[in-house]
Amino acid sequence: MIITYQGVESFKAQFGDTVLAFNPISKDSKFKNSRFFADVALITANHPDFNGAENLSYSGKEPFVISGPGEYEIKGVFIKGFATKSNYGGKERINTVYSVALEGMNLFFLGALGEPDVKEAKEAVDGIDVLFVPIGGNGVLEPSAAYKFAVSLEPKIIIPMHYGGDSDKNALKVFLKEAGAEETKHLDKLTLKKKDLESKEGEVVVIVASV
Repeated sequence: MIITYQGVESFKAQFGDTVLAFNPISKDSKFKNSRFFADVALITANHPDFNGAENLSYSGKEPFVISGPGEYEIKGVFIKGFATKSNYGGKERINTVYSVALEGMNLFFLGALGEPDVKEAKEAVDGIDVLFVPIGGNGVLEPSAAYKFAVSLEPKIIIPMHYGGDSDKNALKVFLKEAGAEETKHLDKLTLKKKDLESKEGEVVVIVASV
């Protein structure tokens, strides 16, 4: 699996010929968006910074869009969505946390989570391999609280997201300091196989935005 970052909370995860898009940025967002084809789009909250599924079509092919709680199976990928709360954009809204099982790995995507409470989701998941956690404040988790919460979920790898822009400009610096990971290398992409996770425990991985 290859994971790349497009900014804010937008990620592309590719394995074989299948592409997943998490929280693609809409053309109506003030943030720069990118276009690529995805088989599945997972949208956690109905906001232009996260709901840009229109940027994922190609040659008449449209992605399968998941935008709320429930259980789904598409192309051998098993997805569970759980409703949580967010105050992103200045108003309370539903934010769906997603658990995604593929290639023997469990991805856990917190989206625009505003409150550190995903008890129902955590209990429904058999271990978290890769956790995507928002750290920028202003409607999502603050960096220090985000790290403490991330560690409590006991993931193998922690990927911070949603920093810079209108978020706390120092959010990533604070998050890495909290994690004791100031010297962490910033990657252009994360290439991951199940065997790579065997010795990891709460390792922070920073992926540089490609746009």
